[in-house]
Amino acid sequence: MKIYAEENNGSLRLSFSGELDHHGAKGVMKTVENLLDEYLPRVCVIDLSELSFMDSSGIAVILRINKRMNGMGGKAWVENPSGQALRVIDASGIDRVIRVIVQTR
Repeated sequence: MKIYAEENNGSLRLSFSGELDHHGAKGVMKTVENLLDEYLPRVCVIDLSELSFMDSSGIAVILRINKRMNGMGGKAWVENPSGQALRVIDASGIDRVIRVIVQTR
């Protein structure tokens, strides 16, 4: 699991690559929290286009990012989930809590 961060004028894009499962979720969240503390963004975009696998731990990570951004007075949303990650997101119903933008092809 790798996380790539790109900051641009108050917006932080977190791109997740690889597999986000219960084994790596704790480390992912620690890394994400450190990035949020470092950049203090107004917007956090969670890009899942390179995520090959996600279980319910990934949903927990997304919800924690959203809660943290709300607490900071900012916004977060998910972009580009595909394949298996999109099926997990759809099954969870988190699109009622956080915006999910699906890239159309």
